[in-house]
Parts: sequence; C-alpha cells; structure tokens
Amino acid sequence: MNRFILNETSYHGAGAIEAVATEAIGHGFKKAFVCSDPDLIKFGVTQKVLDVLDKNGLAYEVYSDIKPNPTIENVQNGVAAFKAAGTDYIVAIGGGSSMDTAKAIGIIITNPEFADVRSLEGVADTKNKCVPIIAVPTTAGTAAEVTINYVITDVEKNRKMVCVDPHDIPIVAVVDPDMMASMPKGLTAATGMDALTHAIEGYITGGAWELSDMFHIKAIEIIARSLRGAVANTAEGRADMALGQYVAGMGFSNVGLGIVHSMAHPLGALYDTPHGVANAIILPTVMEYNAEATGDKYRDIARAMGVAGTDAMTIEEARKAAVDAVRQLSADVGIPADLKDIVKKEDLDFLAQSAFDDACRPGNPRATSVEEIKALYESLL
Repeated sequence: MNRFILNETSYHGAGAIEAVATEAIGHGFKKAFVCSDPDLIKFGVTQKVLDVLDKNGLAYEVYSDIKPNPTIENVQNGVAAFKAAGTDYIVAIGGGSSMDTAKAIGIIITNPEFADVRSLEGVADTKNKCVPIIAVPTTAGTAAEVTINYVITDVEKNRKMVCVDPHDIPIVAVVDPDMMASMPKGLTAATGMDALTHAIEGYITGGAWELSDMFHIKAIEIIARSLRGAVANTAEGRADMALGQYVAGMGFSNVGLGIVHSMAHPLGALYDTPHGVANAIILPTVMEYNAEATGDKYRDIARAMGVAGTDAMTIEEARKAAVDAVRQLSADVGIPADLKDIVKKEDLDFLAQSAFDDACRPGNPRATSVEEIKALYESLL
C-alpha cells in the first residue's frame, strides 16, 4: 500500500499572500504565532505578510529566535514563547529553517510527551496533528511547506536530526513568487539546486512509484528550464521555480530521498554549510555512484533536463548525459565544484558515519556502507 499526504489547500501565484488572512479568518483562528528568521524581518520580507494580517485586524506574535540550521534550543524557546503568547495557529514565513522550527514547535505543543526534541528524530509516534500551520515560503528550494519532514540540529552532537511525521504538514501553503524576489543570487542558486536534488533523488529512491514519478519528472523539467532565469531574477524564472520546488516537494515528501541528502546533512551540522550548496556539490558524484541501480531512469532525467537525442542514446550515454546536464546547471548558477574548501580530512570518518546513520540513507537506490560514503566524500576533495 502506498500513502500520499499533501496540504489541505495551496495557493500559487503573485499576490497569493492575501490568502493568509482568508484562511485564518475562515478557520476561525484568533492569534498567529509568526515564525520567521531575523534576516527576513530585517529586510522587510516578513512585513509583507504582517501587513496582510494588520489590514485584516488579525492579532499575532512574532518569534524570530531561528538560526539558518535551527537548533534544539530554537525549538525549546519557541515552545515556551508559543505558550506565553496565547496563540492558536502558526504562520511560518521563510525557508526550511523557519518552517522546520514551526513544525517542531507545533508538534510539541499538541504532543507534550515529545517535549524532549531529540525524541522526535526519525519517525516519531505522535498521536495528534500539530498546531495548524499556514506556510509562506520565501525560498524556492526546500518545499517544507508541503512536506512531512523537518530537520533540527543537535549542536551538542554536531549532527542534524531528520524528523518524519505526517502530523506536521502545514494545512495551508501559500506559494507567492513575490515573496522570493529579494533572494540574492547565491541563495536562489543554492535553494534551486536543493529543489533539483529533491526531484532527482525522489525519482530514483527505492520508494518511488508512478504517482511520485509524475511529480518528480515534471519538477525536473520546470527547474531545469527556470533556475538560470530565477538566478538572473526574471519574473518568469522566479514564478516557475516557486512552482517547480513545490511540485518536487509533493513527490519526495511521500517517498523519501537518498545519500545526497544524508551526506549533505552532516556538512550543515558540522560546518554550517548551506544545505542547497552541499546538495548541489554532492549530487552529480552520487548520481554517478547510483547509476547502475536506476534502470533507464536517467534517460528520463536527461530528457527532462532538456538534453536532445536521448532516445537514440545507449543506457550508458543517457546516464552520462543526465549527470553532465546536472553538473552544467550547477556550474552555470555558480555552485562550487567540490568540497575542498569545506571539508577537513580529519572529519571524514565522523562525516561518513553520520551520513550512514542519517534517516535519508535507506532510501538510496544502491546499498552503501560507511566506507563507500567516505570514499565519495574523499572524491570531492
């Protein structure tokens, strides 16, 4: 049996943030707990949504104790702030950091037996849906607004905890490309490659099936044609990337990922490497590693990436074409080609073990080992 979980409602397109008030009023919510990171508040991005709440007379409390890789402490402080504020729903504004923090807070509020944030790692057996979340992404990458996943950093252990819980999915996603227009080029590139990684890993993961394949192939197509434009800040590129990353999220949230993500997570925990950058650097190398375990799927990926003549290629040629297209897109948007400026050789054993223990690793189409993962890291130095 296959299960598929999506938002109750999603809104797409310029001006969609007006729906935040529509949904809040329609649900009878009284006071919002607005989760958004300090930079978004500083640069006035969060204010766009607050203006909508103000215009409609909706009360709110802002919580911004959120790091780019949110920590256990960020979640704990958020739980205390939610309780103190007398709020009854969450508006999460930002990228994965704001939404992941919001999900963890929302789950603990309705499932207090999981107050120890570490107890949420993996697939937690929570009983109740989290506090209702209206999610407003400001990056085109994580798709956290439509997934059942979130990631929290355990600073003491230098590791990221991947949490999977069908009770945490936002009830409403508001995907407004205007909220993404102020993203700098580097962040647009990194989050866009994160979205491509979601689509490609989701397409080849062990849990993939026809319904998820439909989303992932379409997402690859949209992202491949629009990411360069989004980095150049064209309106069309921004709008298409907003959609493409969401479509990828609809798929991978329900079938899982692979070792690109399991290898990227320790880099974020240990070095605070931006998640999208880590994924983008690792993706082509892991695609080569996984190629023989993917059947003819790389031909589909190459075609969706815009490669001509894929039908006439041998399977080996199609696989190489897919990897080359991904590597070229990454280079075109300014992503580094290797990890030599990020990874310290003395950390390789820790990184490899952490990646092997990561919740994304079992979904990889090729069985792996700590030693093989270490070799993959070494090949990128």
